[in-house]
Amino acid sequence: MTEHKLLGESNAFLAVLEHVSQLTRLNRPVLIVGERGTGKELIAERLHFLSDRWMKPLVKMNCAALSESLLESELFGHEAGAFTGASKRHVGRFERADGGTLFLDELATMSLRTQEKILRFIEYGDYERVGGNTSQHADVRLIAATNEDLPSLAKAGKFRHDLLDRLAFDVITLPPLRERQEDILLLAEFFAVSLCKELGMAYFPGFSTRAQSMLLNYSWPGNIRELKNAVERSVYRFRDTDEMINEIILDPFASPFRPATESKQKATEELKAESITKLKLPVDFKDHCREQEKLYLTRALEEAKFNQRDAAKLLQLTYHQLRSQLRKHKLI
Repeated sequence: MTEHKLLGESNAFLAVLEHVSQLTRLNRPVLIVGERGTGKELIAERLHFLSDRWMKPLVKMNCAALSESLLESELFGHEAGAFTGASKRHVGRFERADGGTLFLDELATMSLRTQEKILRFIEYGDYERVGGNTSQHADVRLIAATNEDLPSLAKAGKFRHDLLDRLAFDVITLPPLRERQEDILLLAEFFAVSLCKELGMAYFPGFSTRAQSMLLNYSWPGNIRELKNAVERSVYRFRDTDEMINEIILDPFASPFRPATESKQKATEELKAESITKLKLPVDFKDHCREQEKLYLTRALEEAKFNQRDAAKLLQLTYHQLRSQLRKHKLI
């Protein structure tokens, strides 16, 4: 059980935990909605382990990981000879979860045919193994998760309205990390301390004011998963110093040598060609170049919140090259 990873003290997060606590008393289906990396699987685990089913199996299935035929086989099982290679009976996830909980992640990727079979199970508790003709029964609580807007998919004919109605007895919508400002530093320190233990470090030196600012001012599109990766990456790279972590490495791909895609190269060439046609002559070349350099330096500093190392990366300069340019233009 990984319930201890559900950390937070923001009002939005505490409201979710209260919502979950209320739902643990019921055996109805639950739908968990949230952006990637917001902790949908952890919420499903909490729903299971705080319910009366906690002694029974919690079985998980990522619906996006398999093709339609294999997904049905994994969910409902199959009989021997159901298809080529099916030499013996296979026990499906519903059968394995009997008495407990089945968590279906990435629900929106499921085909309409499989959705119909899920709907039948919710309504009657019955299913058939692939290649079988005998109805099977299982006592399973269904918890589903998605990062898609299922009502919109249903309107577009890509998700069954009747299944959505049955799944959405109640919906838990998880707030993105950017809406949990009070929790960012709490989570970051937890991930940092955990990695320090893994690396055999005596202690975690902490985050500097600058690093804390980077953590709080970033939008975290990948949410908690991205935060964990960024924090662990930063601690790992600076593990050989006793000083506070002063930089959060948000983009591991950032490099002046990063290869450009064909579309990016084409766009750059088009932009250059367009810029050339707009040039007005005559011009004081030296003054113009000097002003352009100053504009780029000022813009990079603003973009990097006046962190010179980050500004240097934006301009694909070394730190010392940037310092030299700033002195040249009297910006420091």
